[in-house]
Amino acid sequence: MGLAEDIGPGAVALDTVAFIYYIEDDPRYAPLLEPIFTRAGRDVTVVTSAMTLLEVLVLPFRRGQAQLADRYDQLLTRSRGVTLVDITRHQLRAAASLRAVLPIKTPDALQVVAATSTGCKVFITNDRRLPVIPGLRVIQLSSYV
Repeated sequence: MGLAEDIGPGAVALDTVAFIYYIEDDPRYAPLLEPIFTRAGRDVTVVTSAMTLLEVLVLPFRRGQAQLADRYDQLLTRSRGVTLVDITRHQLRAAASLRAVLPIKTPDALQVVAATSTGCKVFITNDRRLPVIPGLRVIQLSSYV
């Protein structure tokens, strides 16, 4: 069974790295992610924290790659079936609460809070340092290669 079939329909949270792999056409991971983005807006809603927008734009801005920055912005802010969860005071408090009880970094905590607050049951990443999150199935992309 492939990744897209394994996650099924519904809301699925993606870590920043998934957007990088997809936009920059990583030969190992983009083919795994393509079906998810193709299904976005139909039977899948892709969810990520607004932290993702910050993270994906740093290198294109640093390198003067305006077109790449625009591609990221388009995908994250204007694509059908992609939800960019704003970082609100409530999100910050929930992330702090998560960090208080789990060994998790701030960007990861914000991603997890974005996922759980929107009803996602699956979080796709390649970050092996993530602890077990109750109620959230963490899927490592590398396990599908």
